Amino acid sequence: MKTPRPKLRDRTSVDSERADVREGSPVPVGTQKSGKGVNFALFSRHATGVQLELFDDPEDAVPARVIDLDPARNRTGDVWHVWVGGIGSGQLYAYRVDGPYEPSKGHRFNSNRLLLDPCASAISRLPPWDFVSARGYDSSAPEQDQSFSKLDNSRSMPKCVFVDEPFEWGGDQPPRHPWSKTVIYETHVRGFTIHPKAGVEHPGTYRGLIEKIGYLRTLGVTAVELMPVQEFNEGPVTKRNPQTDEPLRNYWGYDPVVFRAPKASYSSATGLGQQKLEFKEMVQAFHKAGIEVILDLVFNHTAEGDEQGPTLCFRGIDNTIFYTLAADGRHYKDYTGTGNTVNANHPVVQEHILAALRYWAAEMHVDGFRFDLASVLGRDGTGELLANAPLLERIAKDPPLKDAKLIAEAWDAAGANQVGSFSERRWAEWNGRYRDDVRRFWRGDDGMVGTFASRICGSADIYTKSGKGPEASINFVTCHDGFTLNDLVSYRDKHNEANGDSNHDGTDHNFSENYGVEGESTDAHIEAVRRSQIKNFLLTLLVSRGVPMLLGGDEFRRTQGGNNNAYCQNNKTSWHDWGCLERHKDIFRFTQGLLAFRRAHPILSKEQFYTEAEIRWFGPRAGLPNWADPKEKQLACLIHEDERHALWLMFNAGSGAVTFSLPALSPGDRWYRAADTRRQVPQDFFPAGQEPLWEDPQAYLLSPRSSAILLVRQASGTEGK
Repeated sequence: MKTPRPKLRDRTSVDSERADVREGSPVPVGTQKSGKGVNFALFSRHATGVQLELFDDPEDAVPARVIDLDPARNRTGDVWHVWVGGIGSGQLYAYRVDGPYEPSKGHRFNSNRLLLDPCASAISRLPPWDFVSARGYDSSAPEQDQSFSKLDNSRSMPKCVFVDEPFEWGGDQPPRHPWSKTVIYETHVRGFTIHPKAGVEHPGTYRGLIEKIGYLRTLGVTAVELMPVQEFNEGPVTKRNPQTDEPLRNYWGYDPVVFRAPKASYSSATGLGQQKLEFKEMVQAFHKAGIEVILDLVFNHTAEGDEQGPTLCFRGIDNTIFYTLAADGRHYKDYTGTGNTVNANHPVVQEHILAALRYWAAEMHVDGFRFDLASVLGRDGTGELLANAPLLERIAKDPPLKDAKLIAEAWDAAGANQVGSFSERRWAEWNGRYRDDVRRFWRGDDGMVGTFASRICGSADIYTKSGKGPEASINFVTCHDGFTLNDLVSYRDKHNEANGDSNHDGTDHNFSENYGVEGESTDAHIEAVRRSQIKNFLLTLLVSRGVPMLLGGDEFRRTQGGNNNAYCQNNKTSWHDWGCLERHKDIFRFTQGLLAFRRAHPILSKEQFYTEAEIRWFGPRAGLPNWADPKEKQLACLIHEDERHALWLMFNAGSGAVTFSLPALSPGDRWYRAADTRRQVPQDFFPAGQEPLWEDPQAYLLSPRSSAILLVRQASGTEGK
């Protein structure tokens, strides 16, 4: 026996006869200003009825107006549509969709659920909302016996906001930095400026980011990669902090409810559409500063979770179209670790994702995208990875996206790992192997010199087979997911107890070391090693071919107290403590200096792999390194910039000092020291033109766990005077 379901509310509506309500158009899907009104269009193949509800206030439970869409007049194919006159920017709205509630067939329609428009460009900020209030069923009953909830969720659900405010871009031009000149800075909109020591007028907002643009320019990055800004449910997660009993919250935001709306709570205004304008102001300001904006977008899953999750949008509009379902129709295939998987290779869903990308690029002027768990987007309806995934090819070749940077997190939670082989050359990839191999080398693991050399050279062993160059490799040592750089050299183990999962969450494969004490230390020797190691990682990253990405705050030793999975820590664990900038200004200075050094030596960032004429590798005692010796922990390379200029890079991951033989130079040429990670400020780095002469032309003594850069220049004859 099928579970009974209620009809849409039985009301007599005369709206269709009124002059201000017309049939409307099925294209474009979403909302669009049309004459003196707005056209609303919603896709739903299996719906039997649709209502558009208009509200005066986001906390209203009763709509100001309800418009029933007539299947005969307001439906074209699978699109329900209506034109409503006399409304404009700022109008609050939502939908109710009726249809079969048959979980065994994948249908989960429930007209008691107020639903968000999947194409909405803004969502109301108030009232606070959470998963429980949005559930579409009786959570007290076993899932297989559930009859959906008859409770109306109007008061607890946010409303969509139609926004049609003009914005003067003022001739805004994207910087369009080539990959060879790109340096990415990954950060969180809220966490970057919410700390009391951030010193901004609008903490935790898009405008707060604007206030820190001068800092980012001074540092020398060319792009900011913002963690998710797609509207998401930031309400409590299921666990509490066992140390404080405080409810944990969704801080990272990898749980979108719609794909186009910028996060309302990141706006300094009320969140009734102003977030869209404020986001544009932020992009415009970054562009004026020559900095690109890259968004970390989530298209692989949504906040609706599994069969016990809330009904917010897609599930209530057409569950069988938007999600990849198990054979029983009732459950969801989960390749994301979040409960559901977006059916990204269904043509309707593909078009929905492409339209969202075009929106961010054309309407919001965003410069590029990082795709969370991008391998999911290449799976077919059965879950198999496709050799030439249609969606990925369409994104790469879509005309409006031609100039957008495309970055894939080339793996997923179901075992896919496509680093080096993700789609076509157009796609760059987070190089997880770079992260792990560089960490292992500097930790002193055996047998790492060969792979370490490959990572510095752009990872040809990974990318050549797919026809990609080093520009496809987004090199990083740390990112939001894992230890910060400070914690990488301060903790041997993760410390995620505050996450409420008994320290079981987060990866155990950190390749980290604490050098004698777990966590903070006042021991001068331990601190010296840690500072040197931090500088080793930074130097390695910024001399490697490929595209470097810095985790925000690493340049001043931001710590998360050993938490390597701070997704639920909307507090000082995750926030950028700007007091660290003063305490660790030597790390900032070193990072800033190495970024300038990379710009001054473009051979380090060319979009081709090194030729034999450009680079030669050496062991400490001249000749080739002993690649086959697993105990070898030192190597050096000579990089020829041109006939008269060269760089000599030395790396010592061992616990003892090592003397490196220096290559012979042409008459009149001398070695000058640009950097040495074990030396104290200001001897650790010298700006261009201020490098001191290295007196010994034949040898260089490199301290334990350190690296150094020498460069060739003709002696001026004034050194030492």
